[in-house]
Amino acid sequence: MTKRYWNITLEEMMEAGVHFGHGTRKWNPRMAPYISAKRKGIHITNLTRTARFLSEACELVFDAASRGKQFLIVGTKNKAADSVARAAIRARCHYVNKKWLGGMLTNWYTTETRLQKFRDLRTEQRTGRLNRLPKRDAAMLKRQLSHLETYLGGIKYMTGLPDIVIIVDQQEEYTALRECITLGIPTICLIDTTCDPDLADISIPANDDAIASIRLILNKLVFAICEGRSSYIRNS
Repeated sequence: MTKRYWNITLEEMMEAGVHFGHGTRKWNPRMAPYISAKRKGIHITNLTRTARFLSEACELVFDAASRGKQFLIVGTKNKAADSVARAAIRARCHYVNKKWLGGMLTNWYTTETRLQKFRDLRTEQRTGRLNRLPKRDAAMLKRQLSHLETYLGGIKYMTGLPDIVIIVDQQEEYTALRECITLGIPTICLIDTTCDPDLADISIPANDDAIASIRLILNKLVFAICEGRSSYIRNS
Protein backbone atom coordinates (compact mmCIF):
# COMPACT_ATOMS: atom_id res chain seq x y z
CA MET A 1 0.00 0.00 0.00
CA THR A 2 1.34 3.46 -0.94
CA LYS A 3 2.32 5.60 2.04
CA ARG A 4 0.51 8.93 1.91
CA TYR A 5 1.36 12.24 3.56
CA TRP A 6 -1.37 13.72 5.76
CA ASN A 7 0.27 17.07 6.64
CA ILE A 8 0.27 16.45 10.40
CA THR A 9 2.62 18.96 12.04
CA LEU A 10 3.74 19.31 15.66
CA GLU A 11 3.32 23.10 15.44
CA GLU A 12 -0.33 22.79 14.40
CA MET A 13 -1.03 20.30 17.18
CA MET A 14 0.65 22.47 19.81
CA GLU A 15 -1.35 25.49 18.67
CA ALA A 16 -4.57 23.48 19.11
CA GLY A 17 -3.52 22.31 22.60
CA VAL A 18 -3.50 18.65 21.58
CA HIS A 19 -0.60 18.01 24.00
CA PHE A 20 -2.38 19.06 27.20
CA GLY A 21 -3.46 16.10 29.31
CA HIS A 22 -5.21 15.89 32.67
CA GLY A 23 -3.75 16.59 36.11
CA THR A 24 -0.93 14.28 37.21
CA ARG A 25 -3.00 12.99 40.13
CA LYS A 26 -5.70 11.71 37.80
CA TRP A 27 -4.21 9.48 35.14
CA ASN A 28 -4.07 5.92 33.83
CA PRO A 29 -0.59 4.36 34.25
CA ARG A 30 -1.10 2.54 30.94
CA MET A 31 -0.79 5.95 29.29
CA ALA A 32 2.83 6.30 30.49
CA PRO A 33 4.35 5.48 27.05
CA TYR A 34 2.30 8.32 25.52
CA ILE A 35 3.29 10.99 28.05
CA SER A 36 6.45 13.02 27.51
CA ALA A 37 6.52 15.33 30.55
CA LYS A 38 4.76 16.90 33.52
CA ARG A 39 4.20 20.64 33.59
CA LYS A 40 2.51 22.62 36.37
CA GLY A 41 0.71 19.53 37.62
CA ILE A 42 -0.48 18.49 34.14
CA HIS A 43 0.69 15.59 32.00
CA ILE A 44 1.97 16.52 28.55
CA THR A 45 1.22 14.12 25.70
CA ASN A 46 4.04 13.04 23.40
CA LEU A 47 2.98 14.67 20.12
CA THR A 48 5.38 12.57 18.05
CA ARG A 49 3.36 9.51 19.06
CA THR A 50 0.12 11.40 18.45
CA ALA A 51 1.28 12.20 14.91
CA ARG A 52 2.24 8.57 14.32
CA PHE A 53 -1.09 7.12 15.43
CA LEU A 54 -3.12 9.86 13.75
CA SER A 55 -1.27 9.11 10.51
CA GLU A 56 -2.04 5.38 10.94
CA ALA A 57 -5.71 6.23 11.51
CA CYS A 58 -5.76 8.41 8.37
CA GLU A 59 -4.29 5.54 6.35
CA LEU A 60 -6.93 3.16 7.73
CA VAL A 61 -9.91 5.41 6.99
CA PHE A 62 -8.56 6.36 3.54
CA ASP A 63 -8.20 2.70 2.63
CA ALA A 64 -11.67 1.87 4.01
CA ALA A 65 -13.33 4.84 2.26
CA SER A 66 -11.63 3.94 -1.03
CA ARG A 67 -13.41 0.56 -0.77
CA GLY A 68 -16.81 2.13 -0.08
CA LYS A 69 -16.91 1.38 3.66
CA GLN A 70 -19.27 3.20 6.05
CA PHE A 71 -18.22 5.25 9.09
CA LEU A 72 -19.90 6.30 12.33
CA ILE A 73 -18.50 9.22 14.37
CA VAL A 74 -19.49 9.35 18.06
CA GLY A 75 -19.04 12.34 20.37
CA THR A 76 -21.89 13.38 22.64
CA LYS A 77 -20.38 15.83 25.12
CA ASN A 78 -21.14 19.52 24.55
CA LYS A 79 -17.57 20.42 23.54
CA ALA A 80 -17.53 17.77 20.83
CA ALA A 81 -21.13 17.76 19.53
CA ASP A 82 -20.87 20.55 16.91
CA SER A 83 -17.47 19.42 15.62
CA VAL A 84 -18.72 15.83 15.29
CA ALA A 85 -21.81 16.88 13.30
CA ARG A 86 -19.83 19.18 10.98
CA ALA A 87 -17.09 16.62 10.36
CA ALA A 88 -19.58 13.81 9.69
CA ILE A 89 -21.71 15.85 7.31
CA ARG A 90 -18.63 17.01 5.40
CA ALA A 91 -17.44 13.43 4.90
CA ARG A 92 -20.92 11.93 4.45
CA CYS A 93 -20.53 9.82 7.58
CA HIS A 94 -23.17 8.79 10.10
CA TYR A 95 -22.90 10.37 13.54
CA VAL A 96 -24.23 10.38 17.11
CA ASN A 97 -23.68 13.68 18.94
CA LYS A 98 -26.48 13.95 21.52
CA LYS A 99 -26.82 10.76 23.53
CA TRP A 100 -25.74 7.19 22.94
CA LEU A 101 -28.79 4.98 23.36
CA GLY A 102 -27.66 1.70 24.94
CA GLY A 103 -27.83 -1.17 22.44
CA MET A 104 -27.74 1.18 19.44
CA LEU A 105 -25.41 -1.28 17.69
CA THR A 106 -25.66 -4.51 19.69
CA ASN A 107 -29.46 -4.42 19.49
CA TRP A 108 -29.54 -3.33 15.85
CA TYR A 109 -33.01 -4.78 15.20
CA THR A 110 -34.53 -2.32 17.72
CA THR A 111 -32.52 0.56 16.26
CA GLU A 112 -33.73 -0.34 12.76
CA THR A 113 -37.34 -0.34 14.02
CA ARG A 114 -36.85 3.14 15.52
CA LEU A 115 -35.23 4.38 12.32
CA GLN A 116 -38.14 3.09 10.23
CA LYS A 117 -40.58 4.89 12.56
CA PHE A 118 -38.48 8.04 12.19
CA ARG A 119 -38.49 7.79 8.39
CA ASP A 120 -42.26 7.20 8.33
CA LEU A 121 -42.92 10.26 10.51
CA ARG A 122 -40.62 12.41 8.36
CA THR A 123 -42.54 11.30 5.27
CA GLU A 124 -45.86 12.10 6.94
CA GLN A 125 -44.59 15.55 7.90
CA ARG A 126 -43.19 16.23 4.42
CA THR A 127 -46.44 15.22 2.70
CA GLY A 128 -48.53 17.30 5.12
CA ARG A 129 -50.38 14.28 6.49
CA LEU A 130 -49.47 15.17 10.10
CA ASN A 131 -51.27 18.50 9.78
CA ARG A 132 -54.45 16.76 8.64
CA LEU A 133 -54.65 14.73 11.86
CA PRO A 134 -56.56 15.88 14.98
CA LYS A 135 -54.47 18.50 16.82
CA ARG A 136 -53.79 16.26 19.81
CA ASP A 137 -52.60 13.33 17.66
CA ALA A 138 -50.51 15.63 15.46
CA ALA A 139 -48.85 17.24 18.51
CA MET A 140 -47.98 13.81 19.97
CA LEU A 141 -46.45 12.59 16.70
CA LYS A 142 -44.52 15.84 16.25
CA ARG A 143 -43.05 15.39 19.74
CA GLN A 144 -42.05 11.84 18.79
CA LEU A 145 -40.48 13.12 15.58
CA SER A 146 -38.53 15.80 17.45
CA HIS A 147 -37.25 13.21 19.96
CA LEU A 148 -36.19 10.82 17.18
CA GLU A 149 -34.52 13.68 15.26
CA THR A 150 -32.47 14.57 18.35
CA TYR A 151 -31.16 11.08 19.03
CA LEU A 152 -31.25 9.37 15.63
CA GLY A 153 -30.97 12.31 13.21
CA GLY A 154 -27.28 11.61 12.55
CA ILE A 155 -27.89 7.96 11.63
CA LYS A 156 -31.16 8.34 9.70
CA TYR A 157 -29.58 7.01 6.49
CA MET A 158 -27.74 4.13 8.19
CA THR A 159 -28.99 0.82 6.80
CA GLY A 160 -26.66 -1.54 8.66
CA LEU A 161 -23.80 -1.68 11.15
CA PRO A 162 -20.89 0.68 10.38
CA ASP A 163 -17.55 -0.69 9.18
CA ILE A 164 -15.46 1.68 11.36
CA VAL A 165 -16.42 3.77 14.39
CA ILE A 166 -14.52 6.95 15.36
CA ILE A 167 -14.93 7.86 19.04
CA VAL A 168 -14.05 11.31 20.39
CA ASP A 169 -13.93 10.59 24.15
CA GLN A 170 -13.24 7.07 25.37
CA GLN A 171 -14.63 7.56 28.86
CA GLU A 172 -17.71 9.53 27.80
CA GLU A 173 -18.53 7.02 25.05
CA TYR A 174 -17.49 3.86 26.90
CA THR A 175 -20.83 2.12 26.18
CA ALA A 176 -20.43 2.75 22.44
CA LEU A 177 -16.85 1.45 22.57
CA ARG A 178 -17.90 -1.74 24.42
CA GLU A 179 -20.62 -2.37 21.82
CA CYS A 180 -18.05 -2.06 19.02
CA ILE A 181 -15.69 -4.45 20.83
CA THR A 182 -18.54 -6.95 21.33
CA LEU A 183 -19.43 -6.82 17.63
CA GLY A 184 -15.84 -6.75 16.37
CA ILE A 185 -16.24 -3.34 14.70
CA PRO A 186 -12.84 -1.60 14.31
CA THR A 187 -12.53 1.59 16.38
CA ILE A 188 -10.41 4.74 16.29
CA CYS A 189 -10.46 6.58 19.60
CA LEU A 190 -9.11 9.85 20.96
CA ILE A 191 -7.52 9.05 24.33
CA ASP A 192 -6.57 11.55 27.00
CA THR A 193 -4.16 10.76 29.85
CA THR A 194 -6.96 9.23 31.95
CA CYS A 195 -7.85 6.59 29.31
CA ASP A 196 -6.90 2.99 28.54
CA PRO A 197 -4.91 2.90 25.28
CA ASP A 198 -5.46 -0.85 24.78
CA LEU A 199 -9.23 -0.80 24.17
CA ALA A 200 -9.50 0.70 20.67
CA ASP A 201 -7.91 -0.66 17.49
CA ILE A 202 -6.12 2.67 16.97
CA SER A 203 -5.81 5.00 19.96
CA ILE A 204 -4.78 8.59 19.24
CA PRO A 205 -3.30 10.26 22.36
CA ALA A 206 -4.76 13.77 22.40
CA ASN A 207 -6.57 16.37 24.47
CA ASP A 208 -10.21 15.29 24.27
CA ASP A 209 -11.51 18.33 26.19
CA ALA A 210 -10.37 21.25 24.02
CA ILE A 211 -12.60 22.06 21.05
CA ALA A 212 -9.59 23.06 18.91
CA SER A 213 -7.89 19.72 19.61
CA ILE A 214 -11.02 17.68 18.82
CA ARG A 215 -11.62 19.68 15.64
CA LEU A 216 -8.03 19.25 14.42
CA ILE A 217 -8.05 15.45 14.88
CA LEU A 218 -11.48 15.11 13.25
CA ASN A 219 -10.48 17.37 10.35
CA LYS A 220 -7.45 15.18 9.57
CA LEU A 221 -9.55 12.00 9.65
CA VAL A 222 -12.35 13.55 7.61
CA PHE A 223 -9.90 14.81 4.97
CA ALA A 224 -8.55 11.25 4.63
CA ILE A 225 -12.10 9.85 4.36
CA CYS A 226 -12.99 12.41 1.66
CA GLU A 227 -9.83 11.56 -0.28
CA GLY A 228 -10.68 7.87 -0.02
CA ARG A 229 -14.26 8.48 -1.20
CA SER A 230 -12.95 10.41 -4.23
CA SER A 231 -10.68 7.48 -5.06
CA TYR A 232 -13.65 5.08 -4.72
CA ILE A 233 -15.80 7.20 -7.09
CA ARG A 234 -12.97 7.46 -9.66
CA ASN A 235 -12.44 3.69 -9.63
CA SER A 236 -16.13 2.74 -9.71
